[in-house]
Amino acid sequence: MTDYFLLTYADSQGRPRAGIRVGDSVLDLHEAGLGVDSTLAVLADWTAMEPKLKALADEIGGNSGASARLAPAVRKLSAVKLLAPILYPGGIFCAASNYTDHMREMSGREPPDKSKVRPYFFPKTTVHSVIAGGDAIRLPSISKQVDWEIEIGVVIGKPCRAVTESQAMDYVAGYTIMNDLSLRDQGARTDWNFRVDWFAHKCFDTSAPMGPWITPKSQIKDIYDVNLKLWVNDELMQNASSKYMHFNIAEQISYLSERLTLRPGDVISTGTPSGVGRPRGIFLKPGDTVTMEVEGIGKMTNPVVQGE
Repeated sequence: MTDYFLLTYADSQGRPRAGIRVGDSVLDLHEAGLGVDSTLAVLADWTAMEPKLKALADEIGGNSGASARLAPAVRKLSAVKLLAPILYPGGIFCAASNYTDHMREMSGREPPDKSKVRPYFFPKTTVHSVIAGGDAIRLPSISKQVDWEIEIGVVIGKPCRAVTESQAMDYVAGYTIMNDLSLRDQGARTDWNFRVDWFAHKCFDTSAPMGPWITPKSQIKDIYDVNLKLWVNDELMQNASSKYMHFNIAEQISYLSERLTLRPGDVISTGTPSGVGRPRGIFLKPGDTVTMEVEGIGKMTNPVVQGE
């Protein structure tokens, strides 16, 4: 089987198009005969679409180039601008403090007994926050402490409600990379009855870099044994393994599905490992560059600029 990656790219008029990357090529899915114009449309019919994408990937091959039938639908990867893979998720659900090493660096405490606690989530804005690799992270003027958090994003592939942990992974289409950018000086409130403000902490323009594509679940041998790395400029800040995830993906999906129907294209951002800036008093500044890489999923880079 030929590996492929589901993506969104901009055509010559800047309009978003659904495609798959195979080797150094991008195949336009509408022009290839699938009749879909967005990755959301692909994910909405993932059960039927997945074998078709596999067949297309095998047909054009990673090294041999496109078949004559598909050649007109193929572009060079280097010649296209990638957009965020999902424009835009119906929901982004972020797991808070879900890596044991991150729990220790932020609080100095040992992870809680899983038999006594449930997963902890907050929602993140979608169209307001999602940007692609290459797009600028705009630092809001209200904060001086913008921090990074590399995370594995789980992409849902079919409606999911009240599922058990043993069923949960059947609803996963694939994985992407998320940066759950955080305003560390905005999360605590002293002017209100509620002391923690997740909205102010986590939601702002460009706060969710996502990409570079969606790697199908079937292509990741063990999602709990992949390395996550994040660099600020040339300094490696985060370098850890997904094995430190406290609540696993199945547990997270099951928990969320008790409360609402997860829909195709929804993203669960599964928590970040150690290496964020806050414990060291280091935060993003204009002129920085953030690069993220998750083993088997991809690599993406974002420049940092001053925003409003």
